Amino acid sequence: MNKTELLNKCARSGEERVLLARALDKLELAQNRSVPACTPFLSPGEQASVTDLLNAWGRPRHLFFGGYEGAERAVCAFLPDWQEESDFLADPEGPVAALEAAFPADAELSHRDILGALMGLGITREKLGDILLDHGRCQVLVLRDALPILLSQWESAGRWKMKLREIPLEQLEAKPPQVKTIRDTVAALRLDALLAAGFSTSRSKAADLVSAGRVSVNHRECAKADRTVGEGDVLSCRGLGKCVVKEVLGQSKKGRFMLVLERYI
Repeated sequence: MNKTELLNKCARSGEERVLLARALDKLELAQNRSVPACTPFLSPGEQASVTDLLNAWGRPRHLFFGGYEGAERAVCAFLPDWQEESDFLADPEGPVAALEAAFPADAELSHRDILGALMGLGITREKLGDILLDHGRCQVLVLRDALPILLSQWESAGRWKMKLREIPLEQLEAKPPQVKTIRDTVAALRLDALLAAGFSTSRSKAADLVSAGRVSVNHRECAKADRTVGEGDVLSCRGLGKCVVKEVLGQSKKGRFMLVLERYI
């Protein structure tokens, strides 16, 4: 299978085709020139698309890295034969950098405020990773080639002034996500049933959300309400959030499946 055939097989839209072609270009750079290469930051859905592509291409050496363990947005790095993964991750001049912006503790700044201020500088979303927001500061993951622009031009968010500094990745302080544990039973391990349990809605409403194209399974849009869902699957719904199927505990005496779900809050 050549590159064109691979893209024809894996790309479901023109936009996805461009994304996957760029990933293949980075892979070829690493393989043909023996230099490390990486994509821009990818959303979880884009990471899923690239993973499918690389699986179809024979699973070449790669890793997803967002600056810290558990990062939502990540680059896909392709390593030449001479470079070990541990050396890539330990490189202080690697492709992912971090900066910290300090502001008054009483400033009411949201993730959207920070992202809007950054994109107002002409920084595209693909150059930005996760934004870790806390009282009086935020830590931003960014492609290293965009770091000088932020350090020299980013002065404020909203009406609040910022004090910026680059920080090593080891100083990132990512808080674990807040989750609500849900224990429930369903008649069948169908997407609409688990979606209803995870988001405290009716099964018919859940089916409507699936039909409307608002639901994803493992970050890929799913239009089948009867799709079988299992342990480890991530269910996302635009407007409602995300939940994870942590455990399927078996069936009750009445034949219903007992579940443990975690909903992100």
